[in-house]
Amino acid sequence: MTWPIKKLGDKEYFEILESGVEKFEGKKEYLSTSSIEKNKIITSEGKITYQKRPSRANMQPRLNSVWFARMINTIKVYSFTERNKDEVNKYILSTGFAGILCNTEKVHPLYLEKIFLSDWFNNLKNNLASDKAIQKSLNNEDIKILEIPLPPLPIQQKIVKVLDAIQSAIEIQEKIIEKTKELKKSLMNLLFHYGLAGLRVKELMSSRVGELKSEELEKLGLKLKKTEIGEIPEHWEVVRLGEICEIVYGIQTSVSEVKEKIGRIPILTNKNITDEGSIELSELSYYPEDLINTQKHLLKKGDIIFNWRSGSLEHVGKSAIFNLDGKFTFSSFLLRFRVKQDKAYPHFLNYYLNKIRKEGFLKFFAHQASINQSLNASISSSIPVFLPPLPEQQKIAEILQTIDQKIEIEKRKKELYEELFKTMLNKIMSQEIDVEKIEI
Repeated sequence: MTWPIKKLGDKEYFEILESGVEKFEGKKEYLSTSSIEKNKIITSEGKITYQKRPSRANMQPRLNSVWFARMINTIKVYSFTERNKDEVNKYILSTGFAGILCNTEKVHPLYLEKIFLSDWFNNLKNNLASDKAIQKSLNNEDIKILEIPLPPLPIQQKIVKVLDAIQSAIEIQEKIIEKTKELKKSLMNLLFHYGLAGLRVKELMSSRVGELKSEELEKLGLKLKKTEIGEIPEHWEVVRLGEICEIVYGIQTSVSEVKEKIGRIPILTNKNITDEGSIELSELSYYPEDLINTQKHLLKKGDIIFNWRSGSLEHVGKSAIFNLDGKFTFSSFLLRFRVKQDKAYPHFLNYYLNKIRKEGFLKFFAHQASINQSLNASISSSIPVFLPPLPEQQKIAEILQTIDQKIEIEKRKKELYEELFKTMLNKIMSQEIDVEKIEI
């Protein structure tokens, strides 16, 4: 059975909401298109009043309304339904959204949300918006002519149920990932303060190690000493980064001009270092291999790349361990730390650098050391590093690597569920799958 096709301008089923906000007292939160990721709120632009609000904060949520970003190549969708009806009076939306009010006797709002999330609908939207000369986005007149498949309400409800089941699995994975990250953070705080002995003390004591006084810790065999970067186990030492690493600047070049691959190798930039301290390769540029000083600029496994300079201070100090196969070099906004193997274990040092960056120490250090708030080779070489004996460094790094592996496994599971959601959604919209035959 082929589903009937309805236009979003069909007033028997939909109402395209106009701009304008009802006068309200107090404050509401403002959602721009940047506030939404897929179909979730990730941030608010802040609180606004009726009198003092941005000119674009001019769309009024309604119960059973579904909103999508008007701009081309943008999948951002949010719904106000019985599930979250308390949010109707909480938010004001940007005029960057189009709002569709559903006649709930004929249209399930969450079915419409799934439609708006699909590649099928967004290709439709993009094709229409791409004809615009300047502002490539849809106005209400454009939206009126958009056509969508509209099966009977019971089929819509089943589609929502099927896709919600997959979304629930994605949300469970997100919670597992978040909990595992919290565990990692807790372990890092323990291990980088008390060392491996902290784990033994934690096993012996029902309370947290951090609640014990120094005398109690000493009785349990854990003696600490004060240093410029906090308390550490007595048998650890504090050194300067330059004492345990060779530090080299990357290649001075404009990476935007080196996209050609023939005769070239990938050149890593600060964009390739994630906030979590790993390397990602979704955006790569390339550099002529014959121009590379192999000893200085060809990365080896175990090297650490360090973002010493950035347009944003938040990104200064990001680092990642290089452990990739193949030939790679690195750009001038990065420093390469090659660890002296008899002094430090590279993975331990990378975890340490990421920890002190997230705690704000590197930002403070950059501010104190340089008027440019950067961490050039000279400044970076003076960063204090606390070092356990090598075997303890390795064991600490291995514990944290095990947690990282767990996080990556859970991330891959989440990605599989997301791909399943996307595939199911697009196949349902194109009626390649008979929804009535799906058992839930």
